[in-house]
Amino acid sequence: MSGVAGPGHDVSATIGNGFVRDLVDQLRAGDTYGQFDRLGAEKLLSPFVLTAARRRELGITCDVDPATEGRLRTYYQAVAAGIEKATGQVTSYVLDLSQEGFGRVVVFVGRLVVICDVLRDAHRFGFDSIDHLAECGAALVNAAAVLVGTYPEVARDDF
Repeated sequence: MSGVAGPGHDVSATIGNGFVRDLVDQLRAGDTYGQFDRLGAEKLLSPFVLTAARRRELGITCDVDPATEGRLRTYYQAVAAGIEKATGQVTSYVLDLSQEGFGRVVVFVGRLVVICDVLRDAHRFGFDSIDHLAECGAALVNAAAVLVGTYPEVARDDF
């Protein structure tokens, strides 16, 4: 796993906190047969790391495979879970993805849209390292939490 986090980098602090912890929890929650119980967090997160060399190997016109779509769903589920933890509000998301890898993901808190990402080349979904994964996920969660704090009346789900 040396390429997952970078040479000589201890990822235990990154994995044990915040967004990455939420992502690992989502991965384990989706494992109905307990296959992931024997795997460590770093091994579970390794499919989310896609180096530049590996990204270049993937064709531009590839179709999105089910495993990649599952990683996308799990990533945004973890983002939604992080937003719920940060705000105390119920969060949901919608992922619309074509087989060609184009689509959109929308995350809602009550009636408030807190994330609206356009997806392109979803078959190339991945991050340079676990640290990069953690930074991107935490940035989405933090930005969404700021929006909920700014518009609390719209974020309420008791309309």
